[in-house]
Amino acid sequence: MEITPVTEALQLSTQELKRADHSIAVSLKYTRTVDVIRSIVERLINTVGFALDALLAQAKENKKITEIPQVFRIKVEEAKRLYAGDKLIKDFCDFYLLLRRVHKAKFERSQEYRRHVTMTAHMDDGQSIEITIDIITDYFERTKEFLGHVHKIIHAD
Repeated sequence: MEITPVTEALQLSTQELKRADHSIAVSLKYTRTVDVIRSIVERLINTVGFALDALLAQAKENKKITEIPQVFRIKVEEAKRLYAGDKLIKDFCDFYLLLRRVHKAKFERSQEYRRHVTMTAHMDDGQSIEITIDIITDYFERTKEFLGHVHKIIHAD
């Protein structure tokens, strides 16, 4: 079977999601540090990024776009434009941008090595976002649902 850019991007996305799952199930369970939470955020960013690459690669194969943008913001805008009627993709593009902002933000650590370990990201706009084990697990589940949705879209064509 030939590996196309679409299948390669989907495989990379799935691999990143598996790594995030392992980090939640094993690393976070036993170490409970903000570094592990940040690593999971990064894995989720990569998962969504590769999923968007897969959608855009398919759009290129179907001649809906001429080339896949390299800049993440343009990728997001292009995906929103191509899948304007798909609320989940639109919402996830916004979620992806939020995760990227959280990852780049200055952050504080609290209650490390405990059940309620918390990473507080201080955003540029003055907003603060707290990420706990429960919140990162919810982000993971949402990302898993999104990847499933992308698989359905790609395999429907």
